[in-house]
Amino acid sequence: MPLLVDLPAARPIPYDLFARGRTELEARRARRMESIYHRGQDRIWDGREVLRALIEKHGEPRVEDERRRASLAYVLSIIMWGEYAAWRVSAELADRLYELEPRLAATSQSHDEARHFYVLHDYLLALGERPIAPDAWGRRLIELTLRTDNVSTKLLGMQLTIESIALSLFKALRDGAIEPVLSELLPYYERDEARHVGLGHQLLPTTFATGGRRSRLGAQLAQTWLTITALGELKELERHFETLGIDKFRIIDHAQDRMLSNLKELELAGSARARVDWVGGVSEGLIEALFPRRAGGGSLLARARGLAAAIHEGSMMSPEQRIQRRDPVQFEYTDRS
Repeated sequence: MPLLVDLPAARPIPYDLFARGRTELEARRARRMESIYHRGQDRIWDGREVLRALIEKHGEPRVEDERRRASLAYVLSIIMWGEYAAWRVSAELADRLYELEPRLAATSQSHDEARHFYVLHDYLLALGERPIAPDAWGRRLIELTLRTDNVSTKLLGMQLTIESIALSLFKALRDGAIEPVLSELLPYYERDEARHVGLGHQLLPTTFATGGRRSRLGAQLAQTWLTITALGELKELERHFETLGIDKFRIIDHAQDRMLSNLKELELAGSARARVDWVGGVSEGLIEALFPRRAGGGSLLARARGLAAAIHEGSMMSPEQRIQRRDPVQFEYTDRS
């Protein structure tokens, strides 16, 4: 494969960047996006030095059980390729976005994602494992975000879907105390990823507002397909979670709550109410179909009732109400109706 490839023609520099005025809301969002860049600069960490110091403290990463080590390597490889995709997407956004402040935020994220990618790669090598290519669902999720030319879909894929799942996996792996170097390394990732969602929160409402009804519908369809693909990947990872002793529902609930919080943020910022309704019904129904837990006896009728209840809940409840139905500490589903 050649090291250099032909690049598309460079976009012209927007010399009129500071010529137009802004509304108060636009100015506030711009300041928030600019602050993402500056906070990122203040909190940069040296990936090589952090990994070296942790290995010096705990010794070389070791997971003695071969099956657990293989499952850990598989899950970390999926995350690593997700970081690679986020690196490329954020670098592309830094070039494509027009306004200065979102470009700054995307540039900061690109720097973070590059560090996340190479540190995970180096950790896997220290563990004695080689990175594994993602499975079909993982590839599909990555390609959906990479190949689209639609900025909204890129932001939905990268920040509402991939970042939410990554944060949930980081938390589960850290809480599982599988390997001490990893447990102390992952909080660095979590802090960075939690900062990244701010770009989508500030940029997507403006994109939806300027794109009109067609843009909103496209975003709804994209989010639905991204959700289906993400759930397919989590189903693929289910056996690895079991091997590692990780509660799959803890990951699913944490990821879903983050996605719902993001949707709630967008709704309050101006997204149409209808955007949450049917997307929520589809996502809740898919989760119940793939990971059933409302079906008490496990019979076909109980499964059908559980599926209907999930679809109804997702369709009729706001994101905040759906989050509140779960215990925020245990992440267990509780029926409070």
